[in-house]
Amino acid sequence: MKGTFFITGIDTNIGKSYATGWLARELNRDGIKTITQKMIQTGNVGHSEDIDLHRVIMGIPPTDEDREQITFPIVYSYPASPHLAAEIDHQTIPVEKITKSSRILECRYDVVLLEGAGGLMVPITRNYLTIDYIAEHKLPTILVTSGRLGSINHTLLSIEALVRREIPLYGIIYNTYPKSDELIDHDTEEYLRTYLAQKFPETRFWVLPEISLPR
Repeated sequence: MKGTFFITGIDTNIGKSYATGWLARELNRDGIKTITQKMIQTGNVGHSEDIDLHRVIMGIPPTDEDREQITFPIVYSYPASPHLAAEIDHQTIPVEKITKSSRILECRYDVVLLEGAGGLMVPITRNYLTIDYIAEHKLPTILVTSGRLGSINHTLLSIEALVRREIPLYGIIYNTYPKSDELIDHDTEEYLRTYLAQKFPETRFWVLPEISLPR
């Protein structure tokens, strides 16, 4: 792995931040110098709760890039979709700041894991979607899914959207927690593994384990 990879989810609250922090930790353990970046953070002031979570999972203190807000260049106070949160704060989202921050991080690290907000079709502005940004910058994408009911449908729809925009599906992270229906969970993982093996054999498949955070 080298460069910037976009991490998105099939829906909100699917475990993107846990998956991003975990993958960064594993890559660092493998000797691949990795940092995480939050595309747009909403619901915070002066910091990014998702970047904070990444660092806890990675087992490292805040980095110089965190203190300089390079890893979270855009923050809005209202916990909403980026387009609405920006409007509430009477701001226009400076999309170019995201790219500029990624370029700085790429010069310092082997891999940048750029976590989005919500799923692929989340609006950044009224006329510009998250998937538009991914396609424009040709970012290989890692999709976070889970075993909860409906995940197969949402995963396949997300993959179809990526294919339509000619965005490479680099990998899938399968979130196994919180546990719901064991039968559905097992079948969903088996179904997605088989689907990828048949249609996207080069796509990686990771299973996100349970992560216990320090109290």
